[in-house]
Amino acid sequence: MTSIDVPDRVAADNRAARVDLGVKAIRRSRQLARVRDVVTAYLGLTKPRIIELLLVTTVPAMFLAAGGVPPFIVVLATMVGGCLAAASANAINCVLDRDIDEQMRRTRRRPLPRHAVSPLGATVFGMILGIAATLWLGYSVNWLSAALALGANAFYIVVYTVWLKRRTPQNIVWGGIAGCFPPLIGWTAVTGSLALTPFVMFLIVFFWTPPHTWALAMRYREDYARANVPMLPVVRSAPVVARQIMAYSAVTVLASLVLWPVAHTGWLYPAVAVVLGVALLWQSALLLARARRGLTDAALQPMRLFHWSNSYLALLFVAAAVDTLLR
Repeated sequence: MTSIDVPDRVAADNRAARVDLGVKAIRRSRQLARVRDVVTAYLGLTKPRIIELLLVTTVPAMFLAAGGVPPFIVVLATMVGGCLAAASANAINCVLDRDIDEQMRRTRRRPLPRHAVSPLGATVFGMILGIAATLWLGYSVNWLSAALALGANAFYIVVYTVWLKRRTPQNIVWGGIAGCFPPLIGWTAVTGSLALTPFVMFLIVFFWTPPHTWALAMRYREDYARANVPMLPVVRSAPVVARQIMAYSAVTVLASLVLWPVAHTGWLYPAVAVVLGVALLWQSALLLARARRGLTDAALQPMRLFHWSNSYLALLFVAAAVDTLLR
């Protein structure tokens, strides 16, 4: 090799090194993307938006139980345990309902229908989360709260998902009980015992659940029909469902007002409860009016009620928590 060839050889080696580094960078980027996709898929199994709503009904109960601001460490521990418990139930629900999710436009992009996670992997993931939630709540909060969280999970998986969901139009009425447990868990996390106040909060969520869920089911009625899930809007006409929604909304408002004397709140909570209740009944009445005009599915605009019902429950429970700070 001559001295003239040396720079060319060095340049070639440098180019090869840069190409090799580029290939490694691409591979590393792809590996990170795969890891990110897997993490995102498992996170999707937990249904984070549902968990957020559950926490909104847990923490205010803790404020009422404490008569003010509860200990931060207790709130943090309860929130962590509650998130783990809800994530566990949601993951196992995704496994059991994967055939339904594959047929519905609203859910076909969930991890299992698009095969981003295996059923076995999702089941193991859900079971690990459930065990972790029970142990965490038991040791860091108390065993009564842990038992309530475990009972809520069992009810959601066995009673609602396995037994009721595919068999009866009343599935969400009774199956929705699982989502009513967070106020009980929050209360017992602070006091170590149960009382009438958290049961009234339990009833608020119980009566709120059907209007909230049926509004969503009205929008996706064809999806549920295709999947053979007998949600009330699938087996009953829109006016019948809208009347049921109106009735449950009215009882929800009444239950919310019962909390005032039972929890001995100040004037902020009942004032907010009345304003929110009027708005909820107004949205329900508008839905009923559209149903009576013969509108169906998306034309009914049921998602207006669905989204408002989320805000209603969150604002109502936050008002209960804030009220304790003003007394």
